[in-house]
Amino acid sequence: MAVTLVNRAIGPIGFGLMGLTWRANPTPYDEAVKVMKQALELGANFWNAAEFYGPPHANSLQLLDYYFTKYPEDSSKVVLSVKGGMGPKGPDATREAIRASVDNCLKLLNGKVFISIFEPARVDPNTPIETTISALTEYVQAGKIGGIGISECSEQTIRRAHAVHPLAAVEVELSLFSTEPLDNGVAAACAELNIPLVAYSPLSRGWLTGQLRSLDDLPANDSRRNFPRFQPDVFHLNLKLVEQLEQIVAEKKKKKNVTLAQTAIGWVRAQNNIPGAPVIIPIPGCTTVARVQENMATVELTAGEMDRIAAILKEIPVHGDRYGGVYARFMNL
Repeated sequence: MAVTLVNRAIGPIGFGLMGLTWRANPTPYDEAVKVMKQALELGANFWNAAEFYGPPHANSLQLLDYYFTKYPEDSSKVVLSVKGGMGPKGPDATREAIRASVDNCLKLLNGKVFISIFEPARVDPNTPIETTISALTEYVQAGKIGGIGISECSEQTIRRAHAVHPLAAVEVELSLFSTEPLDNGVAAACAELNIPLVAYSPLSRGWLTGQLRSLDDLPANDSRRNFPRFQPDVFHLNLKLVEQLEQIVAEKKKKKNVTLAQTAIGWVRAQNNIPGAPVIIPIPGCTTVARVQENMATVELTAGEMDRIAAILKEIPVHGDRYGGVYARFMNL
């Protein structure tokens, strides 16, 4: 499956629908459509959705149905990646469950847009990855989906899955707060096997927007309060990393008006320029047109700035894991 990308010279970029739907009060469809339209017009043609983003009556797939009913001419312009395979107790990627998930996604999209890539959202520890990929291969062969991806996986799982059917994408968390894929073999395996790496949460759930200064900046019902990196005992420690990165941004502002978010996304995109790297596609989530415009702006980092950032990351560790609770068990499988 060939994934159409924007100019690799500046680094490809995609668009995540999670932010539009995964909130206590999802963005109204008419407002969300404006955000999606602007993202596509600015070159973000890789769209990332999920069966479980948002409530059952208004999730990301229903939003996509609404969008492509309004703009049917855009359906051929978008590479759509959809995650599924999540049960009430975690990932369920048995042959029966993954087939039911794909069928439900196809039903919700109502034929308005093709699923270019379908991904089990997490690796099911109770089901061999070969079984899951084999079931999805049948959908590729039948022309119901274009390709197969996997998410939150280890290097070994990538290789095992790819041996059953060539993978179209690997989706993992990658940001200045989460650099592990660059060192744990995931990025290297993707480069070797020519698999695009989709970098979700490139702004680390808001840490790299520069808008968080204390826990009081998060609403009382904000789900991020449950994540380890936002706990009271480590919040101020993680803020130190943000403050150091902001010093680089402040210096760049003397020459060009840039933001911390643009710099953070620019760092992810800059990984494309490192010899031996796979194609890396950050997928920032946006809820307003203004935020899309900000995140899509091209901010290039000099070699000196990249070196300074590397030194900061080495000096100031991130405190707390990426996930807590039940989902901590389904990382890097």
